[in-house]
Amino acid sequence: MAYGIGANDVANAMGTSVGSKALTLTQALVVASIFTFLGAYFAGADVTTTIREDIVSPELFKDDPSIFILGMLSSLLAAGAWLLLATVFGWPVSTTHSIIGAIAGFSIYYLGWSSVRWSYIGGVTLTWLIVPFVAAVLSGLIYSSAKKFIINAPDPIEAGRNYIPIYAGLVGFLICAITLTKSLANTDIPALITQYFGDQDVIFVNAVVSLFIALICFAISRLILSHYVTNSSDPNIEGKFAVLMIFTACSIAFAHGSNDVANAVGPMAAIISTIENLGSVENRSIVPEWVLLTGSISIVLGMLTLGYKVIKTIGEKITELKPSKGFAAELSTAVIVLLGSISGIPLSTTHTLVGAVIGVGLVGGSKVNSKVIYGILGSWIVTVPGGAVLAIIFFVMFGTVFGVL
Repeated sequence: MAYGIGANDVANAMGTSVGSKALTLTQALVVASIFTFLGAYFAGADVTTTIREDIVSPELFKDDPSIFILGMLSSLLAAGAWLLLATVFGWPVSTTHSIIGAIAGFSIYYLGWSSVRWSYIGGVTLTWLIVPFVAAVLSGLIYSSAKKFIINAPDPIEAGRNYIPIYAGLVGFLICAITLTKSLANTDIPALITQYFGDQDVIFVNAVVSLFIALICFAISRLILSHYVTNSSDPNIEGKFAVLMIFTACSIAFAHGSNDVANAVGPMAAIISTIENLGSVENRSIVPEWVLLTGSISIVLGMLTLGYKVIKTIGEKITELKPSKGFAAELSTAVIVLLGSISGIPLSTTHTLVGAVIGVGLVGGSKVNSKVIYGILGSWIVTVPGGAVLAIIFFVMFGTVFGVL
């Protein structure tokens, strides 16, 4: 499962960087591997719900822990298999949706349709329809602003000196806010904030810290660009967007690793916890460090060996990209992911990024490959039911082998 996450979900974070030539494929894989591992191992979930309470209540399995263990095992195998299948075809699909479909599938088979919380599934489904569209509009607006104020300015270098620091500050704010509210939510950081700032709202403190980081990014960018304007007459401003874009892509890879590793290690931790507690199904379980390390390493291996397929789909097959367009796509993705994290709405980074890439392609006048888009949309539609069917197959197979069905 973790291998599939790395090959499919984490890899797409670097797609725009490769497609816009900000990084080579080799550079992207190396950089993404570093930041993904750091996010997965050092900011991965320490405590996770055992069965994704929003999908199926753990209470339903307290009297039958063997079914629970085989269900988790089947869900992991099903979601991992689906991710690898999608990766072979170069389809960027949602890791979260894969595991949701798998867990729902075995629960429906064993307990019936009423065991699944359909209101949650419905909410997730609604995001499939809304988020890509919102991302497309937002990325188009960001690219339009960059094009108007910088790229098409009479003096792009001078315009870049004035406006790019603003983008840099916005990137710094968003990435810091995402890291504090999403990537580090399961670490001791929130407790430390409460300890040092008392009962102040954690979101307020995160906003203040993020604003401070934004000012630092603004100042550094302004200093670098001022030196560049003084010592260079090169009118090509795209390279400056490439620098911002690399920073954004690395941060998204960190966020991917810290959050998506839970989709692999969560069910694994649930299995281990149930066995260690002699069959008691707990609502929450501690993730052993060796499990977190295994998941972190596997994510990196998946990205290094198969990640190039999805990277090429995102970066090259949807539309033609250049650094300013790639930056707009990644910045809009960061904005929407941050808003989803704060509001608690389950969003797919993959869906968001694909929508953003389509948006900059349309606004930027580039040809958008409709055949590739239809293929991606089709893979999204079948991800949840595909995961469910595979989970049922594996569940029946395991149940028969171990004699519990």
